[in-house]
Amino acid sequence: MSTPIRHPYLDHPGPIAFAHRGGAADGLENTLFQFRRAVDLGYRYLETDVHATRDGELVAFHDSTLDRVTDGAGKIADLPWSDVRHARVAGQEPVPLFEELLEAFPEARWNVDVKAEPALLPFLDLVERTNTWDRICLGSFSEARVVRAQRLAGPRLATSYGTRGVLNLRLRSWGLPAAVRRSAVAAQVPEMQSGIQVVDHRFVRTAHAHGLQVHVWTINEEDRMHRLLDLGVDGIMTDRIETLRKVMEDRGVWV
Repeated sequence: MSTPIRHPYLDHPGPIAFAHRGGAADGLENTLFQFRRAVDLGYRYLETDVHATRDGELVAFHDSTLDRVTDGAGKIADLPWSDVRHARVAGQEPVPLFEELLEAFPEARWNVDVKAEPALLPFLDLVERTNTWDRICLGSFSEARVVRAQRLAGPRLATSYGTRGVLNLRLRSWGLPAAVRRSAVAAQVPEMQSGIQVVDHRFVRTAHAHGLQVHVWTINEEDRMHRLLDLGVDGIMTDRIETLRKVMEDRGVWV
């Protein structure tokens, strides 16, 4: 049985389908075009990442540099928005501001990985200015960044655990002593990490016992999707948005 809803962000019937970077398998990750494609397919939960430019503009982009996925180059934190805006993902689509995405998809909810400390305050300022607290869940590998966000924003902001929080939850699921914070609303985790199984019956059961949902990333194969849903996970993030939709439709849980 899934855990009770602790934040409006999680108010959704059944397991949540997340479009990871809008559906990164298509090669146009984190672009307005790709997020629109996911929304048109029926996705209402979208996953992205944010960095701040040198002049404080918040862009939806995974890497710290433009080099891998765009025709531009350089570290985003060292570039002004006037330069970043000319870069094209796969040589085709512009890098969007996160605010543009909030405006373009007013019904969508966003799972946002704040990739670097300079992006945290601009991110929280944007959520405050647009009053989109109910549509946002903040995540980060940095436990310190998550804790700082919680301290600054309070219970308005839904967050997942950082790395330390996930480790403690895994230890607790094995019956070992570990502190489990109640301030987060979800554990967002890989199925396995460094050859160690993270998500199993004990992990899901322990998370639910502590009022946490379990969202698993990044799952692109049908058999793994079915296995995780059988375990009772509350959400799956995928690059292959058609595949996850088909699996959920076949199970009668696509909303």
